[in-house]
Amino acid sequence: MFLKSRFCKSIGLAMLAATLVAAPANSRVSGADAKAIASISDHFSSVPTMAGEFVQFGPNGEQTGGKFYLQRPGKIRFDYNKPSPITVRANGKTVGINNKRLKTWDFYPLSKTPLQLLLAKRIDPKDKAIKSVKREKDLTTVVLGDRRVFGSSTITLMFDPNSFELRQWTITDDQGKDTSVMIFNVQRNVKLSRKLFALDERKLREQSKTPNLSK
Repeated sequence: MFLKSRFCKSIGLAMLAATLVAAPANSRVSGADAKAIASISDHFSSVPTMAGEFVQFGPNGEQTGGKFYLQRPGKIRFDYNKPSPITVRANGKTVGINNKRLKTWDFYPLSKTPLQLLLAKRIDPKDKAIKSVKREKDLTTVVLGDRRVFGSSTITLMFDPNSFELRQWTITDDQGKDTSVMIFNVQRNVKLSRKLFALDERKLREQSKTPNLSK
């Protein structure tokens, strides 16, 4: 399957993706739950750019962090803090994962990764990927899963019920292992340089001699 273990670990932040894609009809939610999702969608569509920091907790207790930059549609970047050598970029068509220590790049078509879902503008309450919605006083939790993208794994998204801002998400993989990500110090509607998302795939592949996975 496309989402190999290494890809999932390197791009744990990218799994936020599942939250923001519109899918065909047959709603799994209705009433107040659908209203909550619509409000979350409206909030995200009003924030085409953002930048901030993240902390990622792995299934074995490992912890990493870094900074992220997002520009809809289709562009995102994750810079992991040292000692992690990983940087992730999406330029609208391709996702590139750079391991600076090994001097390698891996490339994936954006359309086949969860990142494309993050970089869409809205989430539809009729999305078939929505498995459940839980509304509490201090948290709105949405669980999503899509076998076409994630197989049997799921993503649980946690939103502020008043501001509709994303606080945290947890990915549960095919083996039942969790990876959680929290974001903080988020700046919204910021001006971002094009250079943040630049990705010369041909040049970088020649330098790193990694296989072509974008076809």
